[in-house]
Amino acid sequence: MNKILVIGSTNIDMIACVKHLPRPGETVGEARFMQSNGGKGANQAVAAARLGGDVAFVSCLGDDTGAAALRQQFAADGINTEALFTAKDTPTGTALIFVSQDGENCIAVAPGANHSLTCEAIDAVADRIAGAEYLLVQLEIPMETVACAIEKAYAAGTRVVLNPAPAMPLADELLRKVYLITPNRTESETLTGIPLHTGQDASKAAGALLAKGVGNVIVTLGSEGALIRTPAEELLIPARTVTPVDTTAAGDVFNGALLVALSEGRSLADAVRFAAHSASVSVTRMGAQASIPWRGELETLA
Repeated sequence: MNKILVIGSTNIDMIACVKHLPRPGETVGEARFMQSNGGKGANQAVAAARLGGDVAFVSCLGDDTGAAALRQQFAADGINTEALFTAKDTPTGTALIFVSQDGENCIAVAPGANHSLTCEAIDAVADRIAGAEYLLVQLEIPMETVACAIEKAYAAGTRVVLNPAPAMPLADELLRKVYLITPNRTESETLTGIPLHTGQDASKAAGALLAKGVGNVIVTLGSEGALIRTPAEELLIPARTVTPVDTTAAGDVFNGALLVALSEGRSLADAVRFAAHSASVSVTRMGAQASIPWRGELETLA
């Protein structure tokens, strides 16, 4: 079995690079178009595989021409694709993305086949969940499916890492089964009700998540770094200084890299440093999976 099992979404990203993000009712012309593979689950699986992880991916693709190309690319990236499902008469998920010239983005997702990843599929991969060291999940697939996967992992003793994106409230009963959670500012506020304006706010939010039963917390703070809070320690890991081109998938790269380092037995602090370095490289490039570095390349850029 693979050390890292990622369960999540797969999308085809349609990207428009614009001077600025459009306001309501505004048309921004002279955009540059590109297409890229994406989806939070797929991005995290690709990042973990390219950065040296032993990875299998559970996802649901559509019954369309894009699905075959996605399968081939996942295999080329070193991902075990034996647990990819197909939804008949359903398109693969699609994301519509605007990226401004300063690297900010806004995204709308049409989930397509991602909504066909059900608890029945989770039952079919129960042995893979039990055989993994870490399960990495996000929230771009049905919440019921996420809960089924977490339940099975918790019962089997597999450590659950939850990237709670996109932001939504989660039940304390579910959070108590999570070994490590990795929210950003928005997600932290959604989960705890605590607005994050300062480092102290981030610490309070992380403490609130620990109080809900989460084992360990990493609050990602963009250019300000990442705050680690566990029952035993609190530590801020600074971000590397780079000039961003496109922040799409930076959080996904962070999570994928984090799982690689943890699966290699590194400390949580060292794993976050590795993840932050990986994400800093990705934001200097366009696209989601197109921006994800390989392990050898990352070491060259250290």
